[in-house]
Amino acid sequence: MVSVPCVLNTSPALSVPSPTTASGHAEGVTNDEFRAAMSRLAAGVVLVTAQEPPLDPDDPQAPAGEDVGMTATAFMSVSLDPPLALVSLREGSRMDDLLAEQPLWAVSILAENQRHIAGRFAMKGRISDRLLFKELSWTRGESSGAPLLTDALATFELRTEQRVTAGDHTLVVGRVLTARVPGTGGPLLYYRGRYRHLG
Repeated sequence: MVSVPCVLNTSPALSVPSPTTASGHAEGVTNDEFRAAMSRLAAGVVLVTAQEPPLDPDDPQAPAGEDVGMTATAFMSVSLDPPLALVSLREGSRMDDLLAEQPLWAVSILAENQRHIAGRFAMKGRISDRLLFKELSWTRGESSGAPLLTDALATFELRTEQRVTAGDHTLVVGRVLTARVPGTGGPLLYYRGRYRHLG
């Protein structure tokens, strides 16, 4: 990466810093306004999964940890060489806490007929993740140990390379260990607060 020196323009007419409020927002931008504007950006929907570490790593007979999943719309490729992708997680969420200690995780890109899966793993006050996975068709990733949906449009297994705090979220950058395309059809999209599909 080449570092480019930054030259500051000190002319008041050309360089005026944007005033900010105590909350850190640019003046005049509210949470609702920001959310409404960003809702116009259509996003793909994915299921992020990981397996909790064994309850007692030193005991080979100890039961394995629970499989955990969450719906996300902020997943994107970062680099081709090396292959990197990132997901944005709400700081302090169960998945954020888990990936702080578990470096291996996976992503399944949801198809347009998997809206029920997105809703299931996005609901608040939900039941145990073990029960959520029970009725789904999935396999365990060989590289990550995380659940991969068998009929997803695409699946990725990743190993965390970097965690970056960004406001009230954590950006988790992972090196892609496997990438497969098991399913066909159109993608599930999230636009203006609703799940949608192409067409």
